Amino acid sequence: MLDRLQMQRFELKYMIDEPTALAVRDYVRTRLELDEFSAGKPNFSYPVHSLYLDSDDLKLFQTTVNSDKNRYKLRLRYYSDKPGSPIFFEIKRRVDSAILKQRGGVRREAVDRLMAGHYPTAEDLLSKEPKHLFALQRFCDLMKRLDAKPKVHVGYLREAWLPMDGNSVRVTMDRNVRDDPEPTTRLSAQMINPVLVFGESVILEIKFTGRFPLWLGDMVRSFNLKQCSAAKYVDGISRMSELWGGGHSSEFVSRLLGATNSIKRPPGSLRPDPAEVTRLARTADRR
Repeated sequence: MLDRLQMQRFELKYMIDEPTALAVRDYVRTRLELDEFSAGKPNFSYPVHSLYLDSDDLKLFQTTVNSDKNRYKLRLRYYSDKPGSPIFFEIKRRVDSAILKQRGGVRREAVDRLMAGHYPTAEDLLSKEPKHLFALQRFCDLMKRLDAKPKVHVGYLREAWLPMDGNSVRVTMDRNVRDDPEPTTRLSAQMINPVLVFGESVILEIKFTGRFPLWLGDMVRSFNLKQCSAAKYVDGISRMSELWGGGHSSEFVSRLLGATNSIKRPPGSLRPDPAEVTRLARTADRR
């Protein structure tokens, strides 16, 4: 897979409905082209999966909730669960208003060894570029320091547009964003207990590495787009907590995520058994 990662960029996010998304598509296709993974796909969209890591008390979740200016997330990103498909170990940092990303593509068979705390080597990677080994080593250092573990599987369908001559601008539209408690590294495309995070809304993101392009500013004004926050991992945790009776208590959600493997569900239901949720909530209250 060709890696067209923007290592440092700015991001603007907008929540739009499907008719607006189709109009945005018609607008951007006059300046940009579909990336190679969107072309030819149904609705020009390909699946994206991320396994987010966090501490048991959700320190990384809290940094976003608290709007810390300098924060980061740790995730394993993949686009397929086929044997031999790569797993990208990613660090996504926010430093003031800029987004910085580092990642290394890892052989699937090396994932469990790395997650168990073994130090990464060049043989774990798909690429021999030193920057990818450095990114992987940095990821593992942060994971150990935080004692981070798998917490949530995020999946969605992405439509992506970019210039023919580079990646200075990238426009993406993400649909059907789902979050699923996931305490393992099974790295499957199948979700067990998903929550639809943003309903039927489409998350439009404009990502650029230099100045905000004037023609995209014209598009924002023409469609009366309103910039917003749309954090798939953080908003997904909040949504799970609301649906499962925990309100906005991150302690409740942390305990619920930790019990995902053993929690009971009614036959044919994707949601946890209400009695189990109540038990977990009472346990959290007692502590």
